[in-house]
Amino acid sequence: MEAAVTDNYEEAVGASNVDAVVLCSTPDLRPDQAVTAARHGKHLVLEKPLAMDRPGLLRMAEALELNPVRTSVSFVLRWNPSFANTKALIDDDALGRIFMAQVDYWHHVGPQYGQYSWSRTKALGGSSILSAGCHAVDAVRYFAGDITEVTAYSCGTWADSEYEFDPNAIAIFKLKNGGIGKVSSSLECKTPYRFNVHLLGEKGAIMNNQLFTHKWPGQTDYAVIPTILPDSGDVSHHPFVEEIDDFVRAVNSGKATRCEFRDAYKSMEASFAIDESIATGKSVTLPGA
Repeated sequence: MEAAVTDNYEEAVGASNVDAVVLCSTPDLRPDQAVTAARHGKHLVLEKPLAMDRPGLLRMAEALELNPVRTSVSFVLRWNPSFANTKALIDDDALGRIFMAQVDYWHHVGPQYGQYSWSRTKALGGSSILSAGCHAVDAVRYFAGDITEVTAYSCGTWADSEYEFDPNAIAIFKLKNGGIGKVSSSLECKTPYRFNVHLLGEKGAIMNNQLFTHKWPGQTDYAVIPTILPDSGDVSHHPFVEEIDDFVRAVNSGKATRCEFRDAYKSMEASFAIDESIATGKSVTLPGA
């Protein structure tokens, strides 16, 4: 079967033999493209960030409410094996209520990456959080629950930096469960890629793939869980195959994916709140908190 090729997006998403659309476009285009696809009833895989601003995010939400389709948002670490282990342990009450969650995204995104030419700009990169740190924001929500309030700060790195925004940010959260959280995001740093996940619960704790839990009463120190950690910035290391497999199963079964738009929407709201706090110097309460 020959694949049709077109440079007309409307034509592509309007085709009767197209069931789903994968949006890997630059984030400024994503809201309008998602709205168009939803209106045509096409299922959607959406890269992050979902939008560059709240109005764009809201347009997407309204279109998907009117035209319900299956969605998967590429907060792709939700499909990472270490993340899957941690989530399963939390669901099994190995940690109890998580009262402190700390997640770090440290990755020198410089000229060695093709995206750098546009992601370093305010127009298309937006901020340290929108460009990449939103993965860490989503991880806090995935493991510890919703965020209700944000206080955040940012800073530059080197005097000759080409970034049009501060590439480093730290945010402190109040969590809906009464706990607290923190994310840090650095796109200019002298360190190998790191995605640290540290969780303190009432009944145990996790440091990346190390576990201490009340379920093992004779335990005297952290136990190491052999797994695949999110320890590389190489895209080939990320579990996109698992995400797409999950998406296809969801389309065929009508069930939700591991990261539906409605859930990812909340991670984006928290990300925008971080940038608002940085810009205003004030704490920001999230909608519905």
